[in-house]
Amino acid sequence: MTYDPTGHLLLTPIDKEAPARVQRLRELGLGERPDPAFDDFAHRLAEVTGAPFSMVNFIDENRQFFAGLHTPEGTHSGSDLGAAAAGGGVGRFMARDHGYCPHVVVRRKALVLEDVCDYPRFAGNPVVDEIGIRSYMGAPLIDRTGVALGTICVVDTDVRPWGRAGLETIKTMAAELMEQIHRREDGRF
Repeated sequence: MTYDPTGHLLLTPIDKEAPARVQRLRELGLGERPDPAFDDFAHRLAEVTGAPFSMVNFIDENRQFFAGLHTPEGTHSGSDLGAAAAGGGVGRFMARDHGYCPHVVVRRKALVLEDVCDYPRFAGNPVVDEIGIRSYMGAPLIDRTGVALGTICVVDTDVRPWGRAGLETIKTMAAELMEQIHRREDGRF
């Protein structure tokens, strides 16, 4: 675990790969605007998992960007998630220190939290109080160059027993999306 100089547990992991990720995202033209194909993917991810919220999330040094977004109210083009949350909606951007996807990117492996409150490291995350997130499942999007571009994830305001089947589903769908991104890069949409 990582601690700050005062001995407090840091909630957001140190991300030494961020500069390489930002460069790779620019090369691929990802992470700066919503993408209808990623919105469609997020919608399908929500259907497959039964989750009310799902995202295709690209992460830079300071923020997370939901290039694909599905919410119970539909897709949104709002700006800041924190500001949107205060009004009851979800937007396309979120601070890097909010949520669980930065952990998935740094760890480079899937994360399943059936009840985030069962884990002290994750229970204190701002999304628990600000948005009411209680359950999370995400997998990294690792491209052919070995860079973790971001994640796909689903969240719920209720505790969810995702189980092993959920873990396998999220990992399979992450691999599927990476194939789609590689086809785009190769010009084979």
